[in-house]
Amino acid sequence: MFLADELKKVISGDVLSDEVSLAEYSHDASLFEVKPQVVVFPKDVDDLGKLIKFVSEKKKDMPGLSLTARAAGTDMSGGPLTESIVVGFKKYFNKIKSVNAKQAVAEPGVFYRDFEKETLKYNALLPSYPASRELCAMGGIVNNNSGGEKTLKYGKTENYVEALRVVLADGNEYVFKALTEKELAEKLTLQTFEGQVYRKMDALIKNNEGLIESARPKVSKNSAGYYLWNIINKAKKTFDLSAVFVGAQGTLGFVTEATIRLVPIPKYARMLVIFMDDLAPLGELTNKILKYQPESFESYDDNTLKLALKYFASFAKLMGAKNVISTGWKFLPEFLMVLSGGIPKLVLQVEFTGDNEDELAAIIDKLKAELAPYKFRTRVAGSKEEAKKYWIIRRESFNLLRNRIKGKHTAPFIDDVVVNPEKLPEFLPQLNNILKEYHLTYTLAGHIGNGNFHIIPLMDFKNPVETSIIPELSDKVYALVLKFGGSITGEHNDGLIRSPYLKAMYGEAMYKLFEEVNRIFDPQDIFNPGKKVSSDKDFMVNHIRKD
Repeated sequence: MFLADELKKVISGDVLSDEVSLAEYSHDASLFEVKPQVVVFPKDVDDLGKLIKFVSEKKKDMPGLSLTARAAGTDMSGGPLTESIVVGFKKYFNKIKSVNAKQAVAEPGVFYRDFEKETLKYNALLPSYPASRELCAMGGIVNNNSGGEKTLKYGKTENYVEALRVVLADGNEYVFKALTEKELAEKLTLQTFEGQVYRKMDALIKNNEGLIESARPKVSKNSAGYYLWNIINKAKKTFDLSAVFVGAQGTLGFVTEATIRLVPIPKYARMLVIFMDDLAPLGELTNKILKYQPESFESYDDNTLKLALKYFASFAKLMGAKNVISTGWKFLPEFLMVLSGGIPKLVLQVEFTGDNEDELAAIIDKLKAELAPYKFRTRVAGSKEEAKKYWIIRRESFNLLRNRIKGKHTAPFIDDVVVNPEKLPEFLPQLNNILKEYHLTYTLAGHIGNGNFHIIPLMDFKNPVETSIIPELSDKVYALVLKFGGSITGEHNDGLIRSPYLKAMYGEAMYKLFEEVNRIFDPQDIFNPGKKVSSDKDFMVNHIRKD
């Protein structure tokens, strides 16, 4: 109560320390439980500065004091969990400040679903939205460097952030964006904390250019570490520190506003759905499909499809159906397919978009002809409305598991691995061999076009035998991923679950650069400590939830 009482004197926003609130903010969508001391909802930038000043002044006597940003709390890595102060953004930092056909400006507490409603008025979209699009907020999208079903064509959030407003460790708000050489030179002369940050980061990047470039992950999706390779754009001759905040999980400062580039939405879409009864040719099939350059190439396994068919009534509202019967009618082809040929082991959905409907139909026909020798069942969704049910199954697969399986919890700890698709024929059998050792029930879904897989085991957290598997299996799976030159996280970021593996992924020298970046921006370790650097594997294991 002492901390809460002190904070009430400091900020004009809300300060919560009741047991119900602390219990709520002890969880995100991960497998962890970490109870904070207090939850605050700052009203404005001034409040944020006061919070930083308060922690800075108290840090000597209370070394564990820190500030951890949180938006919607849909993080699957434990990123917004802390034993100190949670700083919530969804209550007051929730304004969409401007929107046009090319860009939008939004605060971190804006839900993506509301953001998209506004951009759609201009037939425009942020194409890096994640599967949790109905639940997540813009702060998480930026701070996790989110990606999703359209990443194959459009790339991740890092490609769409044009500018950020950030409150740094001195309590002041700054704008970070791409600077010309002249603009950078001016920043380097500033005798302020901002100038100090620019001087140190400029030296760090230029003195370690070779190391940074060699450490850049060689896969199409990555959310691990700090993206130092994105700061300098040699072609444009710019220096952009906003790049280091994207995916930083609030460890360098508080993002208070993001300017986001948008893309126009194509007129037409056609989807080919492939029902695989045999996974052996998956890698070969994937590489054949990628030649046709789909916008999206997604997958989910038999366990996910079984859940969708069993609980198809739950999709009624999501699909806009008026009643259960009409929902069941939409799923009739899938029921008949299962009755005639059984549950497929994996469902692939390949979507093409464009402004010429005939061209899309021709691409689908060519692809079907090339895949005909495999003799897999297929269906064509000739419109966005027909494809909707497949997208809902794919997007809602994680929530199906969380909400429908009694006595078991989703355990996302190997949930976001990435390898290059051409390596799948060799990688997947070795991955399956590791998973078989543990006799787990799990679902497999993901963005197969990027070689990005979400493996979600189901576990009884009350059973210590089951939870003891987590660090051991993580070690094996991540070692395999790194052996194949992949990334330990394509979308969900490091948080509590993967930060301990960053040194293994990047090597000692690059990890030291990450530590130095953290010190430059956050010399007192105020912002979300224990994530990215200075992580503690024992802390991670000891905070796996027990219920």
